[in-house]
Amino acid sequence: METVHKIGRRKTAVARIYLSEGKGNITVNKRDVNNYFTTPTLQYKVQQPLMLTDNLKSYDIKVNVFGGGVTGQAEAIRLAITRALVSINEEHRAVLKPEGLLTRDPRMVERKKFGQKKARKKFQFSKR
Repeated sequence: METVHKIGRRKTAVARIYLSEGKGNITVNKRDVNNYFTTPTLQYKVQQPLMLTDNLKSYDIKVNVFGGGVTGQAEAIRLAITRALVSINEEHRAVLKPEGLLTRDPRMVERKKFGQKKARKKFQFSKR
């Protein structure tokens, strides 16, 4: 099996992954996944597609991720890993699709409006 290259996005985070057969090592920006994502929740998000398909120790994954915050980066990596697993084996789609892992989250930050403090703050109401 050659290396599979996929891209995942979430908010402003973009993750490029290179998935190849191996022992289950995940490297994010040349650091171990447990050093890059310190909380167990974020580590779980990254490993979720591998756990659901029983491939936790089957593949080595090298990740380049930039933009956004840590949660957005973790979810971008999760989407990229899911896409790579489905491209390797189409049968994984039946497991990953009901969990909502194949859907790119379209939500983005709303832009700030001129003359206002934030995006959704209303203008000051005046009766006169």
